[in-house]
Amino acid sequence: MSGLAQRIATLSPEKRKLFLKNIAEKRENTAAYPVLMRRKDDVPAPLSFAQQRLWFLDQLEPGSTAYNVPLALRLRGAFNVSALEQTLREVVRRHESLRTRFVARAGSAYQHIDPVESFLFSIVPVADQDQVQPLIEQEAQQPFDLEQGPLFRARLLLVSKQDAILLLTLHHSISDGWSMGVLTNEIGQLYPAIVAGQPSPLPELPLQYADYALWQRNWLQGDVLNVQLDYWKKQLGGAEPLALPTDRSRPAVQTYRGSSQRLVISRELSQTLKLFSQREGSTLFMTLLAAWQVLLSHYSGQEDISVGTPIANRTQAQLEGLIGFFINTLVLRSDLSGNPDFREVLRRVKEVALGAYAHQDIPFEKLVDILQPERDRSRSPLFQVLFVLQNLPSKQQSWTDIQIEALESEHKSAKFDLSMAASESPLGLTFDLEYNTDLFDAATIERMLGHWQRLLAALTARPDVPVQELTFLSAQERQQLLVDWNEPQQQFPVTATLIESFERQVVLNPQAIAVADEQHSLTYAQLNAEANQLAHALRRDGVGPNQLVGLSMDRSVRLLVGVLGILKAGGPTCHWTQPIPLIACALCWPMPVSSAS
Repeated sequence: MSGLAQRIATLSPEKRKLFLKNIAEKRENTAAYPVLMRRKDDVPAPLSFAQQRLWFLDQLEPGSTAYNVPLALRLRGAFNVSALEQTLREVVRRHESLRTRFVARAGSAYQHIDPVESFLFSIVPVADQDQVQPLIEQEAQQPFDLEQGPLFRARLLLVSKQDAILLLTLHHSISDGWSMGVLTNEIGQLYPAIVAGQPSPLPELPLQYADYALWQRNWLQGDVLNVQLDYWKKQLGGAEPLALPTDRSRPAVQTYRGSSQRLVISRELSQTLKLFSQREGSTLFMTLLAAWQVLLSHYSGQEDISVGTPIANRTQAQLEGLIGFFINTLVLRSDLSGNPDFREVLRRVKEVALGAYAHQDIPFEKLVDILQPERDRSRSPLFQVLFVLQNLPSKQQSWTDIQIEALESEHKSAKFDLSMAASESPLGLTFDLEYNTDLFDAATIERMLGHWQRLLAALTARPDVPVQELTFLSAQERQQLLVDWNEPQQQFPVTATLIESFERQVVLNPQAIAVADEQHSLTYAQLNAEANQLAHALRRDGVGPNQLVGLSMDRSVRLLVGVLGILKAGGPTCHWTQPIPLIACALCWPMPVSSAS
């Protein structure tokens, strides 16, 4: 069962009925459009909308490895190198996408499909086991040339006769996560057959990715496009970028340098999250997404949170067995205003997710082109943070007598500011947080994962408490915030007033800058002189002890002059930054009130 099917199955009857109704309406609107079929050989194959965006990004930053999709498989056993090469060559023959490159003609890019003979399989003997990991990383970081190709590389690191690592690296423009499953599944079925001298057990493919790209271009226009666009224009109109605090200033042009950290939560908390989702008529994905948006709201101070999430986008059965770049990205924008409790947040997130699923066909790239958000090369458009719940296959497989283990490679790129990938493991839910290293330090991400774990526990334990009132700080962080960082580093005289302490600094550092804003600055001597002038004027106007002085002024040098002048005159002060009735200040003070501005 696919991830989407699992989510639909766990919906309440009312939500499931609404979801299926939306899907049915969408199918009615698209029923009259072209059937997906093979294109004629003489028809040029355009780039799909998704490929077009990666082509454009590659023109801006050629040689980037941000969109490399590497896979490393350890083979243990008596493997047949010749049969393995034949297997890979047969997979390449079956899937035109694996021998596709992009060519430019008259200002547009097209898919060019090379013959099977263009496929190259290299064997690299490895004498020292210590060489293996550097070679894996080197291969994963080798850039692709989208115009010259190839966009699929296969290399075998031969450690011994019964130990090797198969490195398969694809560019994202010809593959996605689902495609990697198709690739490994076909290898697993073809290899034993070739070793045994048997014919291929796989049926010929009725379609190729280029057929889909042409169909998409022909179908997604006119009324079909407008129905989808109307929804997304309303859903995403006026959305602001997520303003997460970073460790460094954002570079003028978005970089893709990255790393990742992993968190595995306990089986108990994992089970609690699943049971909570069931009780609330939600999916685990929706519950985790809601929690992720709550954490982002805490970090950013924003209530309008947009998060991207990938969806397989293989809505027709003929597409399920193809290797290609089908995946689409949905922008899920949630409203967390009013300090709702977690149950209400989850209800809002479910409504947003169901609406997005019903309008999932418009490619993200097309959405960006039409909505035309403000161009900012320092960040990705429409969203800067990603969330995905993955259904990962087992890392352990076998091809006849060969044991296969998927190896993990170190993340050295990041497509977004943050990308949270959740998956299920025997130990409990696993969260891999990929981050841009030009924005965040490793310590910040480690702290964020700790906050995430504590927030998940707090949200499920107290789902009726307003989310902004929940705490996810560790005991050490609370100690820092409440005690350590508020403890004075030097002893102040307990008998001195604020004004006396200030005037002591005037004597010690008269020419040092005491205060500055965007336009002005004052030394201690100048600040003291101006405050004294104001104090004398206030005294003449009758200001003294218990005479509250209201001060209406924005944050500036003049504000501090005003506060010090009032205190020097002997009166307390009430400050506000926006014009409000004087009575609002008087209600808080039983004595006469004067005003200053």
